[in-house]
Amino acid sequence: MANRRIEPLKKVLAIDPNDEVAWFGLGKAYMEDANFEEAAKALQQCVTVKPTYSAAYYAWAQSLHKLNRLDECRTVCATGIDVSTKNGDAMVTKNFEMLRSSLPA
Repeated sequence: MANRRIEPLKKVLAIDPNDEVAWFGLGKAYMEDANFEEAAKALQQCVTVKPTYSAAYYAWAQSLHKLNRLDECRTVCATGIDVSTKNGDAMVTKNFEMLRSSLPA
């Protein structure tokens, strides 16, 4: 059964495609449904709209990891670490470092 948050978030985005919170929520809702392909698309759009949204980079990297798109995951981790460090988001930075260290060489 699809996450009940998906359709309302899509309606918000139809009205305001620059709503980074809605993009993030949509990505997380797709992740909850294990629809990592759609999650990755939504989260990529989220950071396109707001390039400083470090939590969105982390969720995007997690989705790419689940899809076994490891090179893309590494790239998003690197960018996310830069963004989260500049933002002072120490916990997000630590999460990125743990995810990156779990990736095969």
